[in-house]
Amino acid sequence: MALNNPNHTYDGYDAYDSCDSYDARPVQQETAAGAGAQLVLLALLGTAIGMGTAGWLTGLAFAFASWAVLSRALHRSRLPSFGPANRVTLGRATLVGGVTALVADSFRSAPPVSLLVGLTAVALILDGVDGKVARRTGTSTPLGARFDMEVDAFLILVLSVYVAMDLGPWVLLIGGMRYVFVAAARVWPWLTAPLPPSTARKTVAALQGVLLLLAGADLLPHVANAGVVALALGLLVWSFGRDVVWLWRRSRVPAAPGGVGRELVTR
Repeated sequence: MALNNPNHTYDGYDAYDSCDSYDARPVQQETAAGAGAQLVLLALLGTAIGMGTAGWLTGLAFAFASWAVLSRALHRSRLPSFGPANRVTLGRATLVGGVTALVADSFRSAPPVSLLVGLTAVALILDGVDGKVARRTGTSTPLGARFDMEVDAFLILVLSVYVAMDLGPWVLLIGGMRYVFVAAARVWPWLTAPLPPSTARKTVAALQGVLLLLAGADLLPHVANAGVVALALGLLVWSFGRDVVWLWRRSRVPAAPGGVGRELVTR
């Protein structure tokens, strides 16, 4: 999970623009299949729980937006094939679409907690699969990493909305923090500099979904759920703050004579 590697803003989708003979149909068929799977999942959920208008409209909007954005990114990237890792991420995105529909429908009536928890748990488990598949098959790409990150971030946002209905709007800080960072990076470009690898960052990011899911499952008393979510928020603030300080210090390093800034030796 790369939730709080928020400076990862990949725009190089046109890396292969010189390939005039590129055939986009194979990869576009994959995105169409993903949209079809999303519709099937929504139909199953609608039949199982009698999903209302809000759930249906939100799920359909998610399916269309995901298909449109991913199709455009794939067209610009000119990837020769969709790849097994992206298929796993696309499957996760389908599950996230189902979770999104259930959460939207929860404003009308509470969804079956077991169903919501089940879909979310599988999506979180698969988060540890697509990266391994990409590395083992040698199919890691910037687009795949960005796709994975956006699915992660959106799932955390949706879970924070669901938990906020019980614990209060402060929980939305968890889901919104990454998007606030991206907006801030447009004002302060030094926030877009690459961050060094960090096990702590990855661990904190992975814990967000787990802790929000625990609170959403409502297995603990209300006070304990609030403590779990407060822990998640505290860890995320620490992680983001740590990275922002590092990026700020890096931006203050004078450029070397050759025009390249000296790297900081401490994290």
